Amino acid sequence: MLKATGIKKKYGNLEVLKGIDLEIAKGEVVSIVGASGAGKSTLLHILGSLDTPDEGTIELSGKDVFKLASTQLASFRNKEIGFVFQFHNLLPEFTALENVCIPGYIGGRNDDDVAKRAKELLQLLGLGARLDHKPSALSGGEQQRTAIARALINSPSIVFGDEPSGNLDSKNANELHNLFFKIREELGHTFVIVTHNEEFAAMADRTLEIQDGMVLTDAEK
Repeated sequence: MLKATGIKKKYGNLEVLKGIDLEIAKGEVVSIVGASGAGKSTLLHILGSLDTPDEGTIELSGKDVFKLASTQLASFRNKEIGFVFQFHNLLPEFTALENVCIPGYIGGRNDDDVAKRAKELLQLLGLGARLDHKPSALSGGEQQRTAIARALINSPSIVFGDEPSGNLDSKNANELHNLFFKIREELGHTFVIVTHNEEFAAMADRTLEIQDGMVLTDAEK
């Protein structure tokens, strides 16, 4: 589903990524780990087309992502990629249901279809009774589950998470981690998640360790 080849990225004289090669299969839950500053988030943002590499290619669902024009890329990202960050980034003036619907509306889908799907996702994530609550009335775990529903609203090919449980207590973090596997089982989504959480890394189908801008091979770990 996802293939990265020769990904390099520098900021000034700092070489953050030094030639990353990786492949992600459909339906995998993959964790990316490594020390702070190793380049995990930079890699994730490039894989998700939020940032561009200095060198290298990203193929996602058969598309050479960085050969798309900016408007094509924005549309492709909206339809094919979901994001969940450490901070939920919900819009405070909208309800949970409205927040989840927004990417669907941006994608030009039918309003009724989007709302129906949003309700289904929130129900699946245990938020069926919280549809009309604004973020300020939701707990931290509920806010992050709303953000996951938002990431799934357009049935993306892949969901990227950047420390999605980093702002949660251990109980909510564990519940969130289990949700990724429940979603994979029920909906078939692929997840690539940067994490410092050792328990989640151990749960993942595969763990990629970044060190000094490279992916360590199994023999190097």
